[in-house]
Amino acid sequence: QVRLVESGGGLVQAGGSLRLSCTASGSIFSINVMGWYRQAPGKQRELVASITRSGSTAYADSVKGRFTISRDNAKNTVYLQMNSLKPEDTAVYYCMNQLKARFDWGQGTQVTIST
Repeated sequence: QVRLVESGGGLVQAGGSLRLSCTASGSIFSINVMGWYRQAPGKQRELVASITRSGSTAYADSVKGRFTISRDNAKNTVYLQMNSLKPEDTAVYYCMNQLKARFDWGQGTQVTIST
């Protein structure tokens, strides 16, 4: 089992920036594709960005050009740099690790963007 611990959420004004971090521990051989999902009130959880062990990335269209995902394999940590934040980015952000059909999830961190 992989344990994921997130940090870095908070409250910022529109146009501001935040950096989320997520560190994995436990069964490190199961650490594979890592990424971030988010869930806003009344909405389904959606993929924000993901990154493979080799560094290939994928982004939701809504965050392209504003968010950057990166990882440090030596530290088993994935980051999400969020710039030009908008009120619609407000959500609980969840770190995830995926190995084949298995997903591990963090506890979530709240990101709130004020106008």
